Amino acid sequence: MASPTDEGAFKTPKNVRVRSFLGNGGTPVTIPASPFMKKLGCGTGVNVYLMDRAGKVNASPWAVKKINSKCATKQLAVYQKRLNKEAKLLQGINHPNIVGFRAFTTARDGSKCLAMEYGGEKSLNDLIEKRREDGLKAFPAANIEKVALHVARGLQYLHNEKKLLHGDMKSCNVVIKGDFDSIKICDVGVSLRLDENMKVLDPKAEYIGTEPWKPKEALEEEGGEITDKADIFAFGLTLWEMMTLAMPHLEMLEDEDDDNEDNEDDEDSFDEDAYYERLGTRPALDEGALGSSYRKMVELFYLCTEENPKKRPSAIQIVQALESNSLLAKTPSEVIVGD
Repeated sequence: MASPTDEGAFKTPKNVRVRSFLGNGGTPVTIPASPFMKKLGCGTGVNVYLMDRAGKVNASPWAVKKINSKCATKQLAVYQKRLNKEAKLLQGINHPNIVGFRAFTTARDGSKCLAMEYGGEKSLNDLIEKRREDGLKAFPAANIEKVALHVARGLQYLHNEKKLLHGDMKSCNVVIKGDFDSIKICDVGVSLRLDENMKVLDPKAEYIGTEPWKPKEALEEEGGEITDKADIFAFGLTLWEMMTLAMPHLEMLEDEDDDNEDNEDDEDSFDEDAYYERLGTRPALDEGALGSSYRKMVELFYLCTEENPKKRPSAIQIVQALESNSLLAKTPSEVIVGD
């Protein structure tokens, strides 16, 4: 639960009456002040809160994304633009594996609030961290396969129907409800438009992503062509996260965290050169520690993290293979779906 100090000093909070961009005639929406909502998490420049709508008939809670008031002034405009973009995109998205749009509102101080479907109390990253803290190993293969299928369905919809590259796939941007009863992609604020060939429409558009999940072609020094396959590389690393309970290319920090309670020397001992050399590559995976039940997910991870984007499967190929319970097969020159 977020405490009042999470948002810094504030005057006596009041509910803010705002109007949404929903197609409901501009029905007023009341968004509680941040200290009166449970803080679900945070991202770059934003905080996400749980908005309880218990007073509404048959109303489910909303997740409300707000700009972090502690951001430097020069960054506020950037994050505001990103939130505006996400709101507009979400209004046109309707898929069971992507969090839905609920309202986009303006507070009295001019700040924006994006209200979304509440996809689940935990992100996949939260579940990974909890499992690691409990001393457990990889998620059961069935859970990983279910996440793979549902996330791939969401990506297929974004890529093929909406012509959008998500642009920041990772465990933090997958929300889970219950015992994997619901699996949804969130945070489309840095997505990029795709053309009919699945290439980023604007060659000058910046791929934001998150460094450890970036494919080789998205790294600044590479300057490669960005396509839908950038999401596939990050998708593969998300499956790797579930099998290793680690962060891509930073697994040595996880070991240090376990061995060094004070963590005072972590920064000094971190091999920055080795880290940057590994970015955009496939992290190691101990297949022997996983067992035969993980065969399909191990294979999918390897295919999705091919350095050459053309050798990675598309989202639709992944969905077809998983729905038909077949294996993805690879030849030296191409990736195909087969038995």
